[in-house]
Amino acid sequence: METIDKIIRINALYDKYRELLTDKQKEYFEAFYFENMSLHEIAENYNVSRNAVYSQLNLTVDTLEKYEAKLHLKEKDEKLSNLFDKLKELNLKEVDDILKTYEEE
Repeated sequence: METIDKIIRINALYDKYRELLTDKQKEYFEAFYFENMSLHEIAENYNVSRNAVYSQLNLTVDTLEKYEAKLHLKEKDEKLSNLFDKLKELNLKEVDDILKTYEEE
């Protein structure tokens, strides 16, 4: 069973890199993680073996981790978010105006 932290990480990676996955990877991933379907249910819906679904999900998670290891988009977003939070704490008028501009995008 996966821990909540791992599931949150995997979902965050999926949000960043989903467009780089195949349609099948996206369908299985969303069925399992978003629709809470079992491996058996997914296998029945797609007329494949349970093992094929399991393998595809593992491959998808590995692929997401590899993308993050190379591109670091999630890591960079977290650093930017932390930086924005620290800048907000400074409570300077000029900084607040700049931050509002970025938050609106």
